Amino acid sequence: MDNMTYRSIPDMLRNNAKEFSSKLALKYRKQGAFVTLTYAAYYERVLMVARGLGKMHVKPGDRIGILSENRAGWVIADMGILCTGGVTVPIYPTNTPEQIEYMINHSGVKILFVSGKFQYSKLLKVKESMPGLELVVSFERFLGDPSLPVTTFYQLSEIDSPISAEEKRDIEAEIDRIKPGDMVTLIYTSGTTGVPKGVMLSHNNILTNIHYLTEQSGAIGRNDTLLSFLPLSHILERSAGYYMTILNGALLAFADSIEKVPENMLEIRPTAMVSVPRLFEKIYHRIFDNAHQLPAIKKALFHWGVDVGKEYVAATYINKHPSALLNMKYSLADRLIFSKIRAKFGGNMKLFCSGGAPLDKTINEFFWVIGIPILEGYGLTETSPVLSFNSFDHVRFGSVGTALKQTEFKIAEDGEILAKGPQVMLGYYNDPAATAETIQDGWLKTGDIGYIEDGFVYITDRKKELIITAGGKNIAPQPIENELKMDKYVTSAFVYGDRKPYLTALIVPNLERLLEFAKEKHIHYYELDDLVMHEPVQKLFEQRLADINKQLAQYETIKKFVLLVHDFSIEGGELTPTLKMKRKIIYEKYKHKIEDLYADHSN
Repeated sequence: MDNMTYRSIPDMLRNNAKEFSSKLALKYRKQGAFVTLTYAAYYERVLMVARGLGKMHVKPGDRIGILSENRAGWVIADMGILCTGGVTVPIYPTNTPEQIEYMINHSGVKILFVSGKFQYSKLLKVKESMPGLELVVSFERFLGDPSLPVTTFYQLSEIDSPISAEEKRDIEAEIDRIKPGDMVTLIYTSGTTGVPKGVMLSHNNILTNIHYLTEQSGAIGRNDTLLSFLPLSHILERSAGYYMTILNGALLAFADSIEKVPENMLEIRPTAMVSVPRLFEKIYHRIFDNAHQLPAIKKALFHWGVDVGKEYVAATYINKHPSALLNMKYSLADRLIFSKIRAKFGGNMKLFCSGGAPLDKTINEFFWVIGIPILEGYGLTETSPVLSFNSFDHVRFGSVGTALKQTEFKIAEDGEILAKGPQVMLGYYNDPAATAETIQDGWLKTGDIGYIEDGFVYITDRKKELIITAGGKNIAPQPIENELKMDKYVTSAFVYGDRKPYLTALIVPNLERLLEFAKEKHIHYYELDDLVMHEPVQKLFEQRLADINKQLAQYETIKKFVLLVHDFSIEGGELTPTLKMKRKIIYEKYKHKIEDLYADHSN
């Protein structure tokens, strides 16, 4: 196991509760103020949950669900489940009652932790079809329905009765019985296509992943604070955010919500954060919007600083030979410009980790320039999740980095990336056919198309998302969408063209910029739907598209577009909980608008 110290995740927590007993483990908001738990107190609370589950006759291998937003209760419940030898089944808090019902029935969840009344009310709608669900445990107190018993987290934990030496001994004996190859979690892929599949991961899958990540990135140490806001139901936040923080004796702080992240950064002053590209896109555009409004001299200074920064980053991290003069220029730019930008992140931020979708290389490079590097990586739920990542020693913008230790890649004949390593899942739950289809001769089919150059992995697209035009051209939509989103007038974009003669796009304009434009041009309108149809606005976007099209191959150019006034969202059903576009659903929802763009062209 390559000097891996722990046999299981609870074994890791038990060890660190001793080693870091008085260090802070968790920080979260309670009744308006931030409160903290030390490692010793966190472990005590975990043992109480394990004791309560033991009284409910939970046995090793039993599946216990968590349906909740990120909070301290989530990670206390999770570790409590694992201490009994149980298997955690995380469910996204954005899931619908029908999706929840499917996962509970398919996995055989007996006990479900929920955040509060809102999630519980979803269960009531489908309770008749979940006969196996015996008990709901809520982190918040409310009155339940007699037809679906609910107890509180405090009652289950018997919070007023400290753990006795004997109880602790019994639970720790259970921890000792867990084997590295035992299943630790069953995660349903949010899936941009089809029915979700249950990914079975073992303790060893996740432990090797966070162990090698720590070793190769140097990202998290015992003095770090990680701000957690991505859903814990997502393996990236769970492994690289939560488990990796606990492995290293660092502090895990919970954001109030995704919307509150900018405020929370100033209050908590974190040193690291795991995120998905959408947040970085928003921050990047906000910084450039602010720079755009500066007086001419300051604006010129900002752009000078960014140019110096790009040179410095290339010389320092890629060619590894920065000159003394360049160091001097960069430290001046840092003092005058970048340090002020970093202050908006709380002033302590050292790095971000990004995964889940491709990050635009210009945006990535910019974060390295301002002194908060983004370590972009790549992986799947099926790989616990990290397969490769960019580190301080090995970085190429536009790539997803080099392989994690003991991980191998190869490219199949059709360009698909295949991977092998200790992080590859045990298989799909109760689905041997899908498992055999995905893992062949020990190689996992990732579903991504790409290539490897100098050890760096580059992803060009998702196999299932390739657009095949009527002319037979294979086109990857994501790079074109990223190109469109780099325009200051564009917030989101969706490119379509399957079996069509040319590509079209749905574009969500940047409303602040658009309203500014409308004011400048004295455009009178009643509502946004009316504004986007105005001729000057249509002309503006035609012009912006013409500029973008110049950078694309002839067959990749966007011939027609529709402007939408509402952005894609999780609530609207167009995005997965990790903010990936559900292409089929977007097409179905806007089918009439898309098909109209081809109306005067007989297929």
